[in-house]
Amino acid sequence: MIAVVTGSSSGIGSCVCSRLASRGYKVYGLSRRGVAPDGCEGLSVDISDEKAVNDAIGTIFSKEGRIDLLINNAGMGIAGPIEFTSTEDANNIMDVNFMGQFYCTRAVLPYMRQQASGRIVFVSSVAGSMAIPYQAFYSAGKAAINAFALSLRNEVRDFGIDVCAVEPGDTVTGFTDMRKKDERGLQAYPHCEASLASMEKDERNGMTSEFVAKDVVSAAEKKHPKPLYVVGSKYKIFYLFFKFLPMRTSYWIISKMY
Repeated sequence: MIAVVTGSSSGIGSCVCSRLASRGYKVYGLSRRGVAPDGCEGLSVDISDEKAVNDAIGTIFSKEGRIDLLINNAGMGIAGPIEFTSTEDANNIMDVNFMGQFYCTRAVLPYMRQQASGRIVFVSSVAGSMAIPYQAFYSAGKAAINAFALSLRNEVRDFGIDVCAVEPGDTVTGFTDMRKKDERGLQAYPHCEASLASMEKDERNGMTSEFVAKDVVSAAEKKHPKPLYVVGSKYKIFYLFFKFLPMRTSYWIISKMY
């Protein structure tokens, strides 16, 4: 079984690669640094570069003759008030968190259609279902991925291709330290700094990458995967509350949390 995992250099992506390799997959990890865990092959690919993605996926197929699994995991974060978010930063995060996953998905689809089988798993976030203040573009990108995955699922089901999205909650990764924070709006938005500090605390005390990777791989190997999986017991409870509570109440709760 041939698997492609984006964002393989660290965090959830690295753990997903290791877990797949231990289960007998031949794993190709895509990352800017070209780094993947032992037992996996790393390729240097910026997923926001359409040509680089097409070339990498084409090379993998030419070498292996098939692609069985794509895990769309790579992502980035920015934080701060919408009013003070630069156009460049907004474009960058959407290029990576949405367009990059589109490029990877589109690149593997012809091969999966040809072989009449395949799995595509999107690593989304609970922030895609429950929009978080001061992380609007991260939430927007993940919400877009959820919609994209659900649409794709119905488009390709007749070709033997399964699609699902996995929404982890707070997870301990290097993502927290790498998130770009625009501090220009801190004086204008007095709650912003405390809100971001609260989010970072939750992330640093969150689930391990290994725990999330286990659920991602489990979703990838389900015989009949559900459209959406939420990772973490408390986040599953949050998800149910937000599904059934009035929207005004749900976002009042979020306002109190952050």
